Amino acid sequence: MDIIIGADIVPTQSNIDAFTAGEMGILIENGLETIIQKADYRIFNLEIPLTDRVTPIQKCGEALSAPIQCVNGLKAMGIDLLTLSNNHIMDQGEQGLKSTLETLNMFKIAHVGADHTLRDASKPYFFICDRNKIGVYACCEHEFSIAEEDKPGANPFDYLESFDHVKKIKAESDYVIVLYHGGKEHYRYPSPNLQRICHKFVDCGADLIVCQHSHCIGAKEIYKSGTIVYGQGNFLFDGSDSDFWRTSLLINIRDNFHVEYIPIEKYNKGVRLAKGENGDKILSEFEARSREIEEPDKVRKLYDYFAENYLNDFLSVASGKRYSIWFRIINKILGNDFLRKKYINRKYSINRRLTLLNRIECESNNELFSKGLKISIERMKE
Repeated sequence: MDIIIGADIVPTQSNIDAFTAGEMGILIENGLETIIQKADYRIFNLEIPLTDRVTPIQKCGEALSAPIQCVNGLKAMGIDLLTLSNNHIMDQGEQGLKSTLETLNMFKIAHVGADHTLRDASKPYFFICDRNKIGVYACCEHEFSIAEEDKPGANPFDYLESFDHVKKIKAESDYVIVLYHGGKEHYRYPSPNLQRICHKFVDCGADLIVCQHSHCIGAKEIYKSGTIVYGQGNFLFDGSDSDFWRTSLLINIRDNFHVEYIPIEKYNKGVRLAKGENGDKILSEFEARSREIEEPDKVRKLYDYFAENYLNDFLSVASGKRYSIWFRIINKILGNDFLRKKYINRKYSINRRLTLLNRIECESNNELFSKGLKISIERMKE
């Protein structure tokens, strides 16, 4: 058995020509290409719609798209299965998803995790490898791409449905892979809630859970009979030169479903094997973080620290304030986000923070707040 799982693939302006021409020499270095090509089965995440029409939806963050001919690069990689359950697959609306599905079907690349209906989007994909039946389930957190009963899109993670889906898949297969598109970007550890979700997937029969979306390598955990990877990094996404985006892992499933890790790194417009000291450093840091989260209560302590330092970003959005160029310049000169912290602390008293906490944390308030915002956004579009 030799199964490769890679992370996010997004053609960008730097390498779209190589994708459309299917030029593997530019996209993937020879040694890495050999590893991918010799595998029995290859699974990657396509985090962009393939369409020649630009019809971006309204959302926070960038609406991605790539020309249909970029499929030539995907085909040249020998990809067998693409997961589509992610926060960008609906960036170009229904036509973008329709174009993507039709293109992948035309080029005989299987896909899972997004479709024209919620029922179809939630269906798993099965394949045979070394006489073993493998079930793949893909789901994502709720952003702007989620399918609904009467709306196409990505399969959402659902506390009332997803675990039962995995139980059913396990009853029909020898091994189950869950590809969960979630977790906070640029955070290398699981949140306490993400860890609970992944543990529950294992309890329901998953043998491997891979959390993508964070754009960085995280940590791994062996829980009961399952392996959990909290953050894989990107595969081919030339969108940033930050340390988070420069490295990634390929997951290699071998005989008896043994999981191994192959370090890779950005190289010019593409990606290559990380060898020597670079490869050793990637793996040693991955292993060190994995040992950290074995310590009791460590996941909570790490996340508490991260959440406290991230709070100002959330409160800035909630405040509705648009900072002037002079505000941003002075804030940068003073350092340590000084000016913004002063503004946020003055605007948000303890009582106002308690009210916000109640609106977010209480399930009934959260549901009502979310629904009201969605309706108001639709009214403003009219």
